[in-house]
Amino acid sequence: MHDAPRPTAPVREALAAYAHGAWCRWMRYMWSKCTPNADGSLTIPAWAVDRWERQMSTPYVELPQGERASDRQEADAMLAIFAQEPDHG
Repeated sequence: MHDAPRPTAPVREALAAYAHGAWCRWMRYMWSKCTPNADGSLTIPAWAVDRWERQMSTPYVELPQGERASDRQEADAMLAIFAQEPDHG
């Protein structure tokens, strides 16, 4: 078995920044769907719980095409970062 090349430090940092940004976007989206409570907690609506539980329990290849689209956008963003990696032959 052959080891995959290790990305350079700048590409690794770009991927880490991307991962953090993706997490932040998801959290902002989640928070926007929740109802704030007086004690500072949030209540996730039942429709969101149902959808997100279904999605997290479904393999990617079994998701509807429309739901795969956002995962493809995420993959494209990561591929753009990898494209910055110089070719070490």
